[in-house]
Amino acid sequence: MAAADLEAIARKMVEGGRGILAADESNSTANKRLASVKVDGTVENRQAYREMLFSTPRLGEYISGAILYDETIRQGTKAGVPFVKVLNDQNILPGIKVDAGTKKLPGSPNETITEGLDGLGERLAEYAKLGAKFSKWRAVITPDEKNKTPTDYGIHVNAHALARYAKLAQDAGLVPIVEPEVLMDGTHTIETAREITERTLHCVFNELYAQKVMLEGIVLKPNMVIAAQDCPKQASREQVAEWTVKTLKRFVPGAVPGIAFLSGGQDEAEATEHLNLMNKMGPLPWKIGFSYGRALQHSSLTTWAGKSANIAAAQRVLAHRSKMNWAASTGKYTAEMEKAA
Repeated sequence: MAAADLEAIARKMVEGGRGILAADESNSTANKRLASVKVDGTVENRQAYREMLFSTPRLGEYISGAILYDETIRQGTKAGVPFVKVLNDQNILPGIKVDAGTKKLPGSPNETITEGLDGLGERLAEYAKLGAKFSKWRAVITPDEKNKTPTDYGIHVNAHALARYAKLAQDAGLVPIVEPEVLMDGTHTIETAREITERTLHCVFNELYAQKVMLEGIVLKPNMVIAAQDCPKQASREQVAEWTVKTLKRFVPGAVPGIAFLSGGQDEAEATEHLNLMNKMGPLPWKIGFSYGRALQHSSLTTWAGKSANIAAAQRVLAHRSKMNWAASTGKYTAEMEKAA
């Protein structure tokens, strides 16, 4: 695919305030989510849940892309319509998770390395034939003051793998979502989160440059700069927004079309409010939007609970949450919008 085509897809993924629905949970993770609402983790139930999500009326007004899992991109509705077509009919770009998950990093007490580079070129080519327009690879960065992580070694090997993946994706005609996630687990402060995020982004973009990845044809999916969930001192939402934007301005080149944040364990309202505050700080060098999983799906999942009678209500919940984040991506979200809904 020509460079101009990759750039056009990347821009479509982040323009107009629309965001990306992260529905790429592995089968085991999807089964845990289903179990939380007392639904058995079967192929049929995973298919039914994702059909509910993707067929939500008017979802394409607020969602530009959906990240799928290997099982999901091969599935369709009960009526036999492929999910790829369902998404395309809503003007939603189909995407695909291509990493193979994390394994323990040799030589480190608690860090991980993301696997999946072996045979990746062939898999990317197959996914492109199945209709994918973009792909995603997640690297996990683990803050742990006791074990003194992340190490420079841990950050580097994950950044190197991210860049190798990104180059292979572009060569296959897919826009790579580059996801270096600094985890919110633990007790670290927002100051520590900022320092680790800076080190990570600096290393990631050095590797992307070294491996000749075209920055105009990627979407960055980073964490926000936020204190760990169990930190005794939580930062204000204004501080999270300010520090996140400052960090991104220091380390993310303006050639990148857009940044689609992961929610990383934030609750639904929190993730929306942080996004809104950042977009009110403009003008910014790139579009700032969202690529949320639980922060878009959780309320919809609990409303659905595996019952066909609840599908319409669950879809209304998903459409509402998507609309709130669409508004936040333009800096126009208000608490009154939640109350009105």
